[in-house]
Parts: sequence; structure tokens; C-alpha cells
Amino acid sequence: MPPRVVLAPLEDTSTFKDRAYASLKDVIMSLNIYEQPGEVRLDERRLAQDLGISRTPVREAMAQLEREGFVRSVPRRGIYVVRKTKAEVIEMITAWAALESMAARLITQIATDEEIASLRKMFATFENGRLHANLDEYSEINIEFHQTIIRMSRNRVLTDLAENLFTHMRIIRRKTIGEQDRADRSIRDHLNIIQAIEARDTDRAEILVRDHALGLAEHVARFAEYLD
Repeated sequence: MPPRVVLAPLEDTSTFKDRAYASLKDVIMSLNIYEQPGEVRLDERRLAQDLGISRTPVREAMAQLEREGFVRSVPRRGIYVVRKTKAEVIEMITAWAALESMAARLITQIATDEEIASLRKMFATFENGRLHANLDEYSEINIEFHQTIIRMSRNRVLTDLAENLFTHMRIIRRKTIGEQDRADRSIRDHLNIIQAIEARDTDRAEILVRDHALGLAEHVARFAEYLD
């Protein structure tokens, strides 16, 4: 029997379309779209040149991003990054409040003590609920906290539903965290949530997480004129 030819596993099995999609999504997430003076247009030809690939995988990636609500195609004009309206943002936050509050409820019932302890470790650089790191650092901690709450629920359906929704909300959270007294209030809310989860107080944890998210919706409704 002739010897079998053995090949090493491919380190990167993603397609050009997958890599184009990931790159384009990262760029969109970094744009601070609500601080841009006008519409942001994406040039398919130039993007393909920048990525060093043909236009076909870029076009496929754009189609997926459009299905997910990140870009919109305007006939004879081009492709633009989507800027959500205030009503759309509030709807997203309200849906997130339902998902995350259920995740918090599940955490109190199934998470290990070590997993719950990891939530408090995120805020080791803060003292007495006051902000001691710069705002950009706290913004990232804030985002990671909410993503961790979802992951710790161990509910795959809930996690899948939340994933795309949170990607949209990440831009809004980053934008709003420096407005009014959002950062300090956020820290206080998070520490109260952690305390309820540590105590495995299911009802209180669920209510605190929901109210925290709806507080963001209220803030957007009152102060986010840039969404009108």
C-alpha cells in the first residue's frame, strides 16, 4: 500500500469574503458614526484595493453587512454606513434589556463562584464607585461587562440573539458613556448588579440589570439630539 500523503492543518481556513467581512466590520465599529458630519460612503473598488483582493468577496461581505443592518445600498449612489435613528436605538436597547436581564437571572442560578468573582475583578481599578481610569479604558470595561453577563448565561439562543444587537449598541455605549454623569452612574449600577449576583438574589439581579439598560434608553431619549 503506498504511503499516505499527510498535510498539516490550515492555520487560516476563512475565505476572502470572511476576512473582508471581519475587516469591514472592524472599520465600521471604529468610525464613531454619530460624530461624523455627514454620511459615510464605502467605495467598493478602493476597499478591494486596500485589502489586496478582488471586488467579489468585498461585494459579498457588503451584502452580509447590509443584511445585518450595518450598511445600506442606494441604487446609482453607492453603499453607506447606516446611522440609526433615535427610535431605532431605543428599540434596540429595550430588546437588549430583556435579553441581559434574563441572562442575569440565569447567572444567579448556574454560574460558579469563580465566574461571578470575575465580574468584580473587572472593576479593580475603581474605588468607592468613582472613576479612576481614563474614560476610554472604562468604556471598554463597560462593554466587556455586558458581554460577559450574556456569555455567563450559557444559553446559546440568548447569546446568538444578543450578538448582532450588541454590535450595534457598542457604538452607542461608547458614544454615551462620556455624556452627563453616565460613567459614574454606570459604575455604581454595575457594583450593585455584581452585589446582587454574588448574593444570588435572582429577582434583584434581574431587575437591576433591566433598569440599568432602560436607564440608557431614557438617556438616549432625553439627550441624544445627534440621533434625530
